[in-house]
Amino acid sequence: MIQRLLPFATLIILFAALCFVPNFLSETNLSSVIRQTAVINTMALGMTMVIITSGIDLSVGAILAMGGLLGAMAMEKGLPIPAGIATGIATGAFCGFLNGFLTTRLKINSFIVTLGTLGIIRGLTLVISNGLPVHQIPPGFSYLGEGTLIGVPFVLWLLLACGLLVHFLLEHTKLGRYGFAIGSNPDAAFYAGIPVAFHVTSIYAICGALTGLAGMIEASRLMTGQPTAGQGYELQAIAAVVIGGGSLRGGEGSVIGTLVGAFIMGLLANGSDLLGISPYWQQAIIGAIIILAVSVDELRKRSAV
Repeated sequence: MIQRLLPFATLIILFAALCFVPNFLSETNLSSVIRQTAVINTMALGMTMVIITSGIDLSVGAILAMGGLLGAMAMEKGLPIPAGIATGIATGAFCGFLNGFLTTRLKINSFIVTLGTLGIIRGLTLVISNGLPVHQIPPGFSYLGEGTLIGVPFVLWLLLACGLLVHFLLEHTKLGRYGFAIGSNPDAAFYAGIPVAFHVTSIYAICGALTGLAGMIEASRLMTGQPTAGQGYELQAIAAVVIGGGSLRGGEGSVIGTLVGAFIMGLLANGSDLLGISPYWQQAIIGAIIILAVSVDELRKRSAV
């Protein structure tokens, strides 16, 4: 129980400590934290489902870039904004489906599959764009990443909707129940008659779709389809899940825990910026936190045996 409450306690303590940092509590800064964290949060929701099945997706950063680029290109060609956003989401869903299909049908470890597709997708994104960003985007598209609704950043409402959807899938559908069963013991799940390949592939596709949406949010914030976007984001998405109590062994994870984990990293990054700490140190801190979180999880599991 203590281990499960640790992320929440950490978030509260971190927020309280940062209250003493000048300008942290300003409306502008807090809105910035929400908008900056929304991209990683959205990706991390999908990563939660994948990690619950005892899988991992190292290609989400590349998927984000391709989704954002193709969505921006669709709008550049004259498609309306909703169609452009749908293009980015569909691109992500297809890439996720490909990851799930290769993992289940070829029976290759997801780490290897997604490491390979990371390079393939990133390379294809650069080929399609010739390494150049897309700038001709309708001005109204900026509302997705920078707009407000009832005085609250629109991306926060979008994030809450995605969080509720993923929570519903995990807790109230066969897909979620089977996902936990597959992550806990894939062989037992198979012999129990669960269509493992179908459900794992579906979960990777959902992860890809959420990552495609995150790519469109990123493109909206930058108002450009950037083919090099998302580099290193996979590390942050995985870290959010692990910090929030998800287990890399599978069978454990929650939407609330992941959101807390992502906001912890967002506050760390924002506090470091306000204090003038180098972004290089931020990367080192995230890596150390991942090791610490996994170590705590391993110790907990050993003590339970």
